[in-house]
Amino acid sequence: MTADDPGRDTGLFADLYELRMAASYLRHGMTETATFSLFARDLPARRGFLVAAGLAGALDFLERFRFGDADLAWLGREADLDGRTLTALGAMRFTGDVHAVPEGRVVFADEPLLEVTAPLPEAQLVETGLLNAMTHATAIASKAARCRLAADGADLIDFSARRTHGREAARVAARASAIVGFDGTSDTEAARELGVPAVGTMAHSYVQAFGADRDAFRAFATDFPSVSVFLVDTYRTLDGVRAAVDVISELGLTGRLGIRLDSGDLAGLAFGARRILDAAGLDNVRIMASGGLDEDAIAELVTARAPIDSYGIGTRMGTSADAPSLDTAYKLVEYAGRPVMKLSVGKATLPGAKQVWRGPDGDTLGLREEPGPQGHESLLVPVMANGVRTGTGLDAVDLGAARHRFDTDLAWLPAQARLLALPRPVVPVVSERLAGLRRQTAARSGTAAPSKDPGPT
Repeated sequence: MTADDPGRDTGLFADLYELRMAASYLRHGMTETATFSLFARDLPARRGFLVAAGLAGALDFLERFRFGDADLAWLGREADLDGRTLTALGAMRFTGDVHAVPEGRVVFADEPLLEVTAPLPEAQLVETGLLNAMTHATAIASKAARCRLAADGADLIDFSARRTHGREAARVAARASAIVGFDGTSDTEAARELGVPAVGTMAHSYVQAFGADRDAFRAFATDFPSVSVFLVDTYRTLDGVRAAVDVISELGLTGRLGIRLDSGDLAGLAFGARRILDAAGLDNVRIMASGGLDEDAIAELVTARAPIDSYGIGTRMGTSADAPSLDTAYKLVEYAGRPVMKLSVGKATLPGAKQVWRGPDGDTLGLREEPGPQGHESLLVPVMANGVRTGTGLDAVDLGAARHRFDTDLAWLPAQARLLALPRPVVPVVSERLAGLRRQTAARSGTAAPSKDPGPT
């Protein structure tokens, strides 16, 4: 699925080994129910938490899961799949259940972002699409959340569309940043789709085309008098601020007015610009800063008490530049009622379908069927049953509800986990029942389960 082709079938969006494993399962009659868990093994350096995002795209992917005729023809030619397997794939739809952490919730290492329970071939084939949807969006939302922590209440605008890795990535960045409290996006397509404010100023090329700050500002203000934000650093920044003052006074502008600083010593220029604006009686004119900003740069400006009202955050947020990917995994935890786990060094997993419970003092990771600790809430909720979105899970991907959840979790988040440098993440406590199942499963892992006769594929 892409923004350019939103209706495309998604079955073929799978790594080749997924298709070959699914084909082998079908040939050997291994179609009983399996549960897979998608989680982050570790947090990136300098991350004290993650923000769950991407569930909306993940559910869209599952709903569109099917193989079209062209997909099947290609698989027959190129992937060494026989006719019976192709027939089975052609009839396949996602018919399973999904439990997931709603978008906007704070999560930590080893806590499932979602779990899929479905016939084994189906659950295997959706691995690539689910990891793609959840990993990218969660990485961007987590980076954007750090920008919000740094900004100390200033407005934040997504400026990332021109530098993200493709059109769909730009949409994901706009949505992920809106979940954590960004106030708008420069991407008009995303703004329309998501129902968030579209925000824009002007480019240096606009000023250069007119040849002088004052001429450019006058023309722009004549065309857009109530939303004029002047880019003042094309030539000499403080002279640009004075030109903006002259135009505002000359035209008697009112409304949401501002200037934008995009280069140089942003703190020093912000102080200088504020003095000029205030001396002219324009204390209502806001100052925006942009230009290669991230949470560290914003934090420095806030520490310097620079009089900046809003920040345009682009490349470094939209690509999560310091941590562009997460160490996520999608692992089988149960098949045909049998808990399973990996014992690989550094990559061991926990068996069984799970739940995470959150309380005032932290999180508990346990088995889905066990009762949670008293006074704790369950993080994973049912969002899909028998391949259909559940009514109770619709709120899990609502943008407004996701933003509210993030605000609530941010207030709960321990101070040490909120730090931009050297944070200390919350480490979930493993319940006694899950710990016991881990010991039992580890003791028998590597012992083959009874084989089944090949099925009629």
